[in-house]
Amino acid sequence: MNASLLQVSPDAIAASARRVMGRCDELARETSMEGGIERVYLSPEHARVNRLVAEWMRELGMTTRQDAAGNQVGRLGSDPRGATTGDEPALMLGSHLDTVPDAGRFDGMLGVLMAMEVVRLLRVRDDDHWRSALGFALEIIAFWDEEGTRFGTALLGSSAVAGTWKDEWWALTDGDGTTLRQAFLEFGLDPGRIGEAARRPDELVGYLEAHIEQGPELDRRGESLAVVSSIASARRFLLTVEGEARHAGGTPYDMRRDALLGASEGALAVERLCRAEHHIIGTVGRFEAFPGGVNIVPGEAQFSLDLRGEFDGERDRVWHTLSGELDEIMGRRGLRWRAREIHSAAAVSCAPILQDVLREGIGSTTPTAEDPATIFSRAGHDGMAMGGITDIGMLFLRNPDGISHHPAESVSTGDVAHGIRALAEAVLNLSHARAS
Repeated sequence: MNASLLQVSPDAIAASARRVMGRCDELARETSMEGGIERVYLSPEHARVNRLVAEWMRELGMTTRQDAAGNQVGRLGSDPRGATTGDEPALMLGSHLDTVPDAGRFDGMLGVLMAMEVVRLLRVRDDDHWRSALGFALEIIAFWDEEGTRFGTALLGSSAVAGTWKDEWWALTDGDGTTLRQAFLEFGLDPGRIGEAARRPDELVGYLEAHIEQGPELDRRGESLAVVSSIASARRFLLTVEGEARHAGGTPYDMRRDALLGASEGALAVERLCRAEHHIIGTVGRFEAFPGGVNIVPGEAQFSLDLRGEFDGERDRVWHTLSGELDEIMGRRGLRWRAREIHSAAAVSCAPILQDVLREGIGSTTPTAEDPATIFSRAGHDGMAMGGITDIGMLFLRNPDGISHHPAESVSTGDVAHGIRALAEAVLNLSHARAS
């Protein structure tokens, strides 16, 4: 077990964990979905949650602002005034507040709330002097649209902060036909000022995020916490298969060009090819047939493909192989197919120094964690965008049964307490490492 730098009582950490769990419940009530949780970018729920989170940040003595992309930011400077400007770079802690449809209550929100408790605990330690002792400011950022639920393109908020916003995104539309540009204006944001959300590399020490694992590895290992080594590369596609719509009763099988059956065979090829690979995951999450009549041979089918891998090259090799399989399937069935790429993100490695301080943080927290688990993240995170401008590090918390993006998503109060302490210890260890 590593030496602890955080001089606070176990009762204080337990109280922090209970506060996090209670606030996760409170945020879950801000939803647009009857009987479930759904909170999307630039919605009334977005505005209400930002106001609530800003209030919690101010309780910690932080100065708060909503940035030009709608992310909520709180800052404590490295001097007693808590200045929001100056020469001191900031260590950024956080995650996201948006959700998928019918979501759980911990994906994203947990990391934002744990970051607040880290600030609370560090302020208890040498209250008037801890900031100057750290050697850097602390910021909490609550990103929006990590999931991409409303406009179909993920990481919008963190991409704005990383300075990688794309002008073509303004034409994206939601399910009601509202463009991203319209949604910005209706929310009260100015599309012309989106560049103001971007941060410079010299403004940041790094980005640390705590998150539930969204997989079963820690649960299977019987461990509470893990260090993340890297975040998966990802590509998303919308695939369209074109055949011929004809009468279901009058068209013999040898004359059918059934787009649905071709697309179905393609979806099964995704599973077959990806299961045979190491650390490659392919998922078909949406599937539609047109014109959709029960007595019509489908003339067109569309399906999505989410393709992830630990390494970009391996992911792209599998896409190339799959493309060849789709050529064969559709050619044999007399169909045509095309793909439109709607998202692409390279794999991002977590910085060795941030992995090290998180490892030390876990070791000082849990006596049994002398050699804590190191896990590759198959899920995407805002750190993928932030890695373009600063070092990133991630802490995973055990997720019973590995279930996520589902109302049954879960984490224990005890694991949250361990995670808060480990994250706070990591901040202090980073300060010591930079000083030496």
